[in-house]
Amino acid sequence: MILNSSSVEPLLKEMGETGKQLSEMGATEGAAGNLSICVRDTLEVREFFPQTNVIDLPTPAPDLVGATILVTGSGRRLRDISEAPLDNLAAIIIEQGGKTGRMFTAVNTPFKRVTSEFNSHLAVHHDQMRSRPIKSHAVVHAQPKHLTFLSHLAKYQNETYLNSHLMRWQPETILNFPEGVGILPFLAPGSVHLMLETMLCLRDHKLVIWSQHGVMARADGSILHALDLVEYAEAAAHYEVLNLLTGAASAGISPENIRAVAESWNIKQKIV
Repeated sequence: MILNSSSVEPLLKEMGETGKQLSEMGATEGAAGNLSICVRDTLEVREFFPQTNVIDLPTPAPDLVGATILVTGSGRRLRDISEAPLDNLAAIIIEQGGKTGRMFTAVNTPFKRVTSEFNSHLAVHHDQMRSRPIKSHAVVHAQPKHLTFLSHLAKYQNETYLNSHLMRWQPETILNFPEGVGILPFLAPGSVHLMLETMLCLRDHKLVIWSQHGVMARADGSILHALDLVEYAEAAAHYEVLNLLTGAASAGISPENIRAVAESWNIKQKIV
């Protein structure tokens, strides 16, 4: 199904809002961070992105044939998307076979290719959308300071330890991450290894920490939902860092109270 160009504008706006908020959080210094939205239908993007060429996809996506992905360009600042979305984004429509895509950009676009992390974005979109009948899926990669700092500490690279310490600061944390937050060891940015491990981790989690690098979050529907997840996780990490700075002055919310919160919302969790 081909959707008209009016379907594109709200997505551009949401990506702009997301980039602006991540910048205000200090989670996307310079050109760090990248965003993408995958829509199962073919969007009419030529009104916004008239230039076109065929590209090889970094990983096959046969179940996304005909889908449209809006994604940030390489070296672009996320804070600039809201003011100039066409200078900072591209649209890629997956072609038959799922090995190539037709990339659409604005005239005289300042970038030649999309983000170097596109392989992870595409792999996660494909993995999620081939297994569930969702119409759109969003992915956010950012570098929030407190989550990234904690991932430099060896004991926080243990998923059980990490989650037991993040969940104890706000009731909202367990409600948004009943499956916990995932964490990977340091893997080279843009690598196939990082792509594969991220795809697998995000099968069981909505947010994964790339140790000593940043985070990737995924959400069905609006990219603003993925942004929310980054904010919730970063708030928990901020409290944890504050507690470290005060010599672990507080034990946070008790495990009994965290369980009570989850039970009151009928949330099944195995963290505490």
